[in-house]
Formats: sequence, structure tokens, C-alpha cells
Amino acid sequence: MSFAKKEYEFLKQIGIGPKNPGNYINGTWKATGSVISTINPANNQTIAEVVEASAKDYEEGMQACSEAAKVWVQVPAPKRGEIVRQIGDALRANLQEFGRLVSLEMGKILPEGIGEVQEVIDMCDFAVGLSRQLNGSIIPSERPNHMMLEMWNPLGIVGVITAFNFPCAVLGWNACIALVCGNCVVWKGAPTTPLVTIAMTKIVASVLEKNNLPGSIFTAFCGGAEIGEAIAKDTRIPLVSFTGSSKVGLAVQQTVNQRFGKCLLELSGNNAIIIMDDADVELAVRSVLFAAVGTAGQRCTTCRRLLIHETVYEKVLKPLADVYKQVKIGDPLEKGTLLGPLHTQTSRENFEKGIQNIKSQGGKILTGGSVIESEGNFVHPTIVEISSKAEIVKEELFAPVLYVMKFKTFEEAVEINNSVPQGLSSSIFTQNPGVMFRWIGAQGSDCGIVNVNIPTNGAEIGGAFGGEKGTGGGREAGSDSWKQYMRRSTCTINYGSELPLAQGINFG
Repeated sequence: MSFAKKEYEFLKQIGIGPKNPGNYINGTWKATGSVISTINPANNQTIAEVVEASAKDYEEGMQACSEAAKVWVQVPAPKRGEIVRQIGDALRANLQEFGRLVSLEMGKILPEGIGEVQEVIDMCDFAVGLSRQLNGSIIPSERPNHMMLEMWNPLGIVGVITAFNFPCAVLGWNACIALVCGNCVVWKGAPTTPLVTIAMTKIVASVLEKNNLPGSIFTAFCGGAEIGEAIAKDTRIPLVSFTGSSKVGLAVQQTVNQRFGKCLLELSGNNAIIIMDDADVELAVRSVLFAAVGTAGQRCTTCRRLLIHETVYEKVLKPLADVYKQVKIGDPLEKGTLLGPLHTQTSRENFEKGIQNIKSQGGKILTGGSVIESEGNFVHPTIVEISSKAEIVKEELFAPVLYVMKFKTFEEAVEINNSVPQGLSSSIFTQNPGVMFRWIGAQGSDCGIVNVNIPTNGAEIGGAFGGEKGTGGGREAGSDSWKQYMRRSTCTINYGSELPLAQGINFG
């Protein structure tokens, strides 16, 4: 059996065929659920078919994963790091093909597709070093001949539910850390990017098999909301990491909380760039273009609001509108393309509805504002002049739509930045050190990512990634995010022969 299009034949190099079982269960590929077609957003034609998970498949996979957890927890952390290192090397060997798949199935341009796979490789490298640094603390005890210390131990199984816009990078943020921390991983990828889920899992599975480890250490399901709901309800999964909308994330959190599980949420963003009167305008314009147009406005860190000081408003807006009109729109796999399609036809319809709502709320379209008539889900990148108080400005329209507005003072800009329900990323452009430090301080941005003179998107993996308020409060990737994937025990050891009590209590 061959692919419908000859240009899809490269997928065979990374283990993808015209029809694929979508679950990796107990070390084997099998699926008994519905058959779906995965769609190329550039032309809305079928790439391949995938058989999704059934409830029976899920239960079989979870039983095997629970048994594998008993094995994986006994492997020393540096040895677990060695397995993750090998996963990174396997990805390096398939970087170009895998990046091409991400671009084909998700719709982001090829440099971004390759960059996303590189991000998983970087996470593997980070996790390898981390595997030798899962350190606890020694705490002075007030009691003689006593020692207090902290121990970090694995949770057991970590559930990871990822979204279409970063179909493998977010898995990397979570799985690389979870694995070196001694946890098994259960992954449900986005239902519209199942080929990325399968290809990524095949790479992980090959490493586990080569090292004679149970395949169930990494269990993957392709499926819809019913599999996500099963993960959220499953008491065998102490931690659920969810990436998606604030609405669905809240439902996941409530379900997990009902069973006293832990949630790690990466939800909606509504990110602002502030351009002060002393900003480097050329640097700012280049940054806004990438932040607002990159990935067709479908990053959680996409710049959606542009706040420009009134004295440089026209100086910024004119060159920005000019470069918007020069953006090459087209096939994301073609060299030179900067803007690929939106991910689905529904996304394109939401863009059209969003433009109607913008106009009804007093928004003025400065450039763009329409779909492109074609087989694919292409739209024009759009700049809108609108009041910061308009209701639609407080929502996340997942498309390349940028709201621009004026401000007079730094304090006003901060107030506008912080006025939305979300709190993921933010950035300010200024040459003034005083403004920079006020911006990153307690009376500045209320976001989890607070930048200066760079875009809101394109975060490095070394820092903790996540946001506040409606963004969910979770932190993934670097820094000390690993602590969320482990349980902390405070241990007191009495190595003497007396029994002094804390706080000087005398009991009998």
C-alpha cells in the first residue's frame, strides 16, 4: 500500500505508513478504535489513516504501564538519563524527516518544524545532566543526634496530554524530565496530529527495546476527548500535564482534583509587547513580526496585543504594516514561506468569526482581515487598531491577528498588559535600565515569562516555561520544574539513644 501523494513517501523513513495503528501498548502497536484520516492543512487532503484507541486499549495499556513502573523506578537516575540521551541521539539521526512531518501535519513552516524537533533534542540533553542532580537538602535539626533531610522520589506514572500547535515539543518538556525522575509516561497526543505522536513514540520504543526495557515505560494513545477524560479520572496517574485551552484545562483540573491528583497546566496566552518611546524601532518591528506571525499565530506565546507609546505610534506602525504586506504565504514546506496555513478548517472559520466580532466592537482593520481562497486554511496576517477595553481583546483568537493600541505612560502600559485573564508571556522594548527593572519587578508584568527587547515567543528550554492566572500556573522544561514530577519526603533520622522532642516538649 502506498501513500496518496508521492511527496509523502519520506514518511516511511520514520516508520509511518498509509494506515497506522495509533497506540503503543505493552511494547506492541495495536488499536481497536475508530479509523480517522489525518489532514494536510495546506490542501485539506488526507495524508494517512490512523486507528485510534478504544476504552479496552486504554485499560490494557494502563495495566502494563503500572507493572513497568515497578521496574523503571529501580533503575538508577543516571542510567535513566542514559536512556533519554539515546532518545535524543535517535531524534538527531531523524531530525530533517521528523521536522518535515511536523510541518506537513501541523502546518508550521519547515524551519519551525525542524526547530521543534530540535527542542525535544535539547530537552533530552538537559535531562541527561539533570539525572545526576536530583538533589535534596540537608536541614539542621534542633534535636541532638538527629539529622533532617529531604528525599525526592518518583510519582510513578505521569500523564501527558498535548496540543496540536507543538505536537512533539511539549511532550519533550514533560517526558524527558518525567523519565529521568523515575516515572513512566502515558501520552495522548492531539487528535489532529497523530502521525507525530506515532513517529515520536516509535523513536522512544526503539531505544527501550534496544536496552531490553519494558516498552510500557512509555505508553502512547491516539484518540479524542474520551482518552483524555480517562487519563484525568485515572487514580493510577498521580500527575496529569495538560496543554490546551483555559476552558478545557479548567475541566481537567477539576476532574483531577476530585481524586486528589496533581495537575500541571499550560493554557491560553494573551501576550503583549510594549514599545516605549526610546525603543530600537527596527529591532522591535522584527520582533513583533516573528511574535505575531510565526506559526500562523498559533503559539500560546504569540504576541496578540501591541502597546505603542503615543510619541512613536506612527513610527512603529508604518514599517510594521509594510513588512506584513511582504510576508510570503504558502506551502509550509517550500523555502521562503513565512506564513503557513491555520491548522484546521475550523480554525479558519474561527478567524472569520473573530474578524466579524472585531469590527462589531469598533476595531479598525489596518491590513489583512480576510481568508485566502484556496484548498488550504490560509488567511492574511492581520493588524487591528482597537481599544484595550474591547471584550474581544481579552480573549485568545488563535490566529495571526494583532491588536494595536496607544499608551502614554509606563504605568498605563503595565496596567493594560495585566488587564487580561491570561498571564503567560510579555515583553517590553526600551533602552532605559530603570524601566527594564521595574518591568520585571513586583509592580511590572504579572506573567510567567517577562522579556526585555526580545519577542514574547521562542523561549529557551533552560528556563521554566509557564504562566499565571488563566494560563494555569504550571511550569515545564528547565530550571527546577523537575520537582513537580517527584514527591518530596522530609526525613528525620535519630542516630542517638535519647528521644528529645521538637519545640522542647516534655511528654512523660
